Order: sequence, then structure tokens, then C-alpha cells
Amino acid sequence: MNQDPGEYASVQRLLLTTMDELSNGERKVARALLAQYPAAGLTTVADLAASAGVSPPTVVRFVTRLGFGGFPAFQRALVHELNGERGSPLKQYAEKASRSGQGILPETRQAFADMLQATYDEVPESEFAALVKMLCDPGRDVRVAGGRFSRLVAEYLVVHLWLLRDGVQLVGTDEMDRRRTIADAGPGTVFLMYDYRRYSQGSLRLAEGMAERGATVCLMTDNWLSPIAKLAKVVLPVRVESASAFDSLVAAMALSESVVAAVSESLGEAGKKRLELVEESLAPE
Repeated sequence: MNQDPGEYASVQRLLLTTMDELSNGERKVARALLAQYPAAGLTTVADLAASAGVSPPTVVRFVTRLGFGGFPAFQRALVHELNGERGSPLKQYAEKASRSGQGILPETRQAFADMLQATYDEVPESEFAALVKMLCDPGRDVRVAGGRFSRLVAEYLVVHLWLLRDGVQLVGTDEMDRRRTIADAGPGTVFLMYDYRRYSQGSLRLAEGMAERGATVCLMTDNWLSPIAKLAKVVLPVRVESASAFDSLVAAMALSESVVAAVSESLGEAGKKRLELVEESLAPE
């Protein structure tokens, strides 16, 4: 019987309660998923199969055995859980309300310090370098977009890139703006999407449209990985859990600052000349 994502609170609990009913191969898939939950299930069938050491058809049988109509339905359930049970500030209120008694400032300072430490320990340097190289390529146009909150970080990055190179645009939330961006995209386009839990279907559709046009999709996301990761050539995850009920974009902003620093250094004299032109245009007459 096919399950509806809203019929249960947690795919993880569903896995644990049905483990004894799975075949050996399906049990390998379940263990691989639980080991990196839920990120492992938000990639592709091939990636999950490789992680579990089984064939792709085994993964398909696994999600069918759990009651899903296919892998896309299974992924929708994971996103549903991540956006609801794990990503909702309301769900986190009770948990985050019980504090150590040290006070808000010390607790948030420590939370941010831990978040930044974990993020920079986990950032794949090769992915970071690949993104910087593409952002510095004068033969490529750059398009950057974000979600409800992350668009603020996306805009921050774009404003800095404007000072260092041309051909950079911020993609708004207006539907026509996004359709026009897709229509104008091509193999020479670098598309950078900021997408953190709760993941947006609109952001996924935009990334899919850009990928279909041949653009190189890059992703700034959290450690659970947005579904856009399956489309992305470059994925830079950061930690988002904070001391409050609301996820934090402190690490996302910090990593964006690192991107700016790296782009500035890589562009060198070309970036400096661009900045001089911008500064001259702003000088009073």
C-alpha cells in the first residue's frame, strides 16, 4: 500500500519498525540511510545504492517495501519530515526552552562558535575551490538565488561580487523573473542556489529548470542537504542548528564571506580594477 507522507511523523521510525521485514539487501539500504539520515535519502537512487553496496533496483524495492510509490515519493516524505518535525521552530520551542542557566549571550556565543567550528571542519575544500574558480571565470555569467531567509545571504554575496566582476545577477522570488532567468540560461551560466531546511519546492523547480538549460548548478545548503544536491556540481553544506528555536544562517554568512575573500584573491588585479571603476563612479563631482 502506498503511503502518504503525512500519514506518519517520521520515516526514521518507519524504518526502525519494519527492519525485520526487509531482505538482506534492503536492510543494507536501511542501515546506510540511518547512518546519514536523512541526507543519504535526498541524493539519487544510484548514490544511495553505492553507499549501501547494493544495486539500484534493490533501492527501488526497498522504498516500495516501505509503502512508497517510488523513490520521488520517498524523498518527498523525507523532506516533509525535515521541514515539519525537524525544521519547524514550533517543534523546537520546547526543546530549546530548557537552557543551562548560563544566560542567552554565553549560550548563543558558544552555539555559534561550535557551529562555525563544525562547518569549517566539514567544508570540502575541493568543492569550495571549484565554486570559486567558476565565480572568477569571466566567460561565465553568474546567477544567485535564495529562499525566504537565505535570499538575504544570497543578496549579500551578489553585492560583493558586483564590486569584483560583471555578469552577476540576483534572481528574485517573482515567478516571471525566475522564468526569464531560466530562459536566458545556458552552458555558460553558473547558478548558485542557497537552500536550507525548510526546503522550497520553488527553489527546486528553479534549479531543475536551470539544469535543463545546461547551467552549472551549485548549492549552498545545510548538513542534511537540500534535494537540489542531486542536481548540483558543487555542494557546500553548513550547520544551521542554533541555541534558539530558529535555525541560524551565521555559518552560511561566514562561508559566503570566505567565498568573497577567495574570489577577491583569485581575481587579483582584475578585481581591483573593477573595484576602482565602481569607486570612481560613486565619487562626488
